Amino acid sequence: MKLLRQMGIVLGICLLGGFLQRVLKLPIPGNVLGMLILLGGLCSGLIKLEMIAEVSDFLLDHLAFFFIPAGVGIIACLGLLRGKWLAVLGVCFITTVLIMAVTGHAIQWMQRSRKR
Repeated sequence: MKLLRQMGIVLGICLLGGFLQRVLKLPIPGNVLGMLILLGGLCSGLIKLEMIAEVSDFLLDHLAFFFIPAGVGIIACLGLLRGKWLAVLGVCFITTVLIMAVTGHAIQWMQRSRKR
């Protein structure tokens, strides 16, 4: 029952993000907006980590399964990507490096701000 309640919280926030994106016609995807709402709730203390800890651990443990639809989509569009593999790999490399750098700086910034 506890896991179901936690999943309801996460799913409700995700649906709220999608709803707000459609109603307000925001250029941000609904799932990203839902993540921002969840982050705001966690930072403000409105949502306690214990309220979603087990379902979050489950989702993180099975994160690889969420990439299967994207992989199938890429395989389905192989014809469109023919001759553009160098550009695709370049974008993948550049974005991976950028994400790693931004994440590292964000974590360092958060650690420094907590020490103050």
